[in-house]
Amino acid sequence: MSPHSHPPSKKPLVFAHRGANREAFENTRSAFDKALGYAIDGIETDVQLSRDEVAVLWHDRFLNKIGLDGKRIDDFDYRELKALIHPQSDGEGIMTLQDFLAAYRTRCRLLLEIKNRDWEAVSRHQLKIRKTLDLTGENPEHRIMVSSFNLASLEYAHQYRPGFPLVYNFEDDQTVADARTLLSTHAFLHGLCVPIQNLDREMVDLLRQQDKCVAVYTCNSDSEISKALQLGVDVLISDVPQQALTLRDR
Repeated sequence: MSPHSHPPSKKPLVFAHRGANREAFENTRSAFDKALGYAIDGIETDVQLSRDEVAVLWHDRFLNKIGLDGKRIDDFDYRELKALIHPQSDGEGIMTLQDFLAAYRTRCRLLLEIKNRDWEAVSRHQLKIRKTLDLTGENPEHRIMVSSFNLASLEYAHQYRPGFPLVYNFEDDQTVADARTLLSTHAFLHGLCVPIQNLDREMVDLLRQQDKCVAVYTCNSDSEISKALQLGVDVLISDVPQQALTLRDR
């Protein structure tokens, strides 16, 4: 271990990626409840806006996963989405962020990824940020974090709600040099969430030196999970949280 590294004092937290998404339809009450059947520490989910500006949990812009090829989440009002999205059961309908927070914020930690991409107007990006941060309300002990791949959105979030824990998601092609530059100009960031294939000791040491959270996605194989555990990350995001928990607690 590098003499300059600062290992975490606690074991890594395991977050279920979109819930237990291999056991139920992702980002639904069924997936979240199944994940909580294990001793998970947190849930990661995705925030989008319906056409009528309701914050809902959905990963992709398109609705191909429910057979509506070419149709988009923002083509429909929330009432219409409720009628459309019933993959298997009532527990697998589309969920609002408000209902999600009411149901799960007291049961585990939460990581809310705001899906702000170039296809959407900046005004909608900012509205999504405001709605998400307003709905979270009080956030003792930083039990809720917000993340995004959109750096401008996190800058806006910091201006809107200084002190809220914000995590920047790294793309596959971003490196430790990018992280060093970013942290020199965006010291407000709570941490980075890095693809497991890009995570190494140098990246972890850099984040530890600056007292930042080290999160990693998406660790699904034994080798990926073991790598994250050996590097001592703070947050390990997995599609198979029960597998991650078994390896962590072995």
